[in-house]
Amino acid sequence: MKQLAHTLRALPTLLRIGFGEALAYRAEFLIWVFAYTMPIIMLALWSEVAREAPVGRFGEREFQAYFLITLVVRLATGSWVVWEMNTEVRQGTLQKRLLRPVHPLLTYLTENVAALPMRLVVATPIVTAALWWVGSDVLSDDLVQWAIFPLTLLGAFLLTFLAMACIGTLSLFWESSIALFDLWLGFYTVLSGYVMPLELFPASVRAIVSYLPFRFMLAFPVENLLGMIDRQRALGELFMQWGWVALFTALVLLLWRAGMKRFGAFGG
Repeated sequence: MKQLAHTLRALPTLLRIGFGEALAYRAEFLIWVFAYTMPIIMLALWSEVAREAPVGRFGEREFQAYFLITLVVRLATGSWVVWEMNTEVRQGTLQKRLLRPVHPLLTYLTENVAALPMRLVVATPIVTAALWWVGSDVLSDDLVQWAIFPLTLLGAFLLTFLAMACIGTLSLFWESSIALFDLWLGFYTVLSGYVMPLELFPASVRAIVSYLPFRFMLAFPVENLLGMIDRQRALGELFMQWGWVALFTALVLLLWRAGMKRFGAFGG
């Protein structure tokens, strides 16, 4: 209980510090934002393909709506914790976090959450322009799907953060875990719906991809908001998404505990 009380008291301060850092490093933040322009490139590419003939149920307008919402979801759910953890372990500055009365993983999380206002500054005009361009009728008209959209977005953010944190924690065992993250990022790029809607995959591949965590990091919130899946499927997949969140939470805590033992044994 004492640890929980310390954590609750520290959260406002941690959020203020995280927001201050986001403002202080706004140039780096903008570079990070511009690194997420892949959906714009894919929008242009797939729109050109659909100009000749629709691809499945996707015409030009459907592709435009899909990749614009993809860009917004990606901006809202991105994280950089894997690079931060690797840098702090390699430079020996992780000890500063260990001296705080709050779990280091929570401090990483609050720093990422604190940057949300900066992300909204970027995402809001994109949303406005997207709705003006393609029309608001591309979005789902189901109020239940609108109601669960914030939960799908939060789940996607937590799943992205936790997956990165798991890989970042491996830097406590290896010199660097960035190479493993590059491999993970390659799978994410292809299997999350980032470069093409997942329903355009062959049925045999789609049957597997639908259960992998990558889908719930991006494609699921996008498809739910656009009404590409019905209410019943959306609710079922929301349960699956948060199941993955619980699984990755347990995994990162186990890895962190084991990593701290090794870190301490070697005089970290």
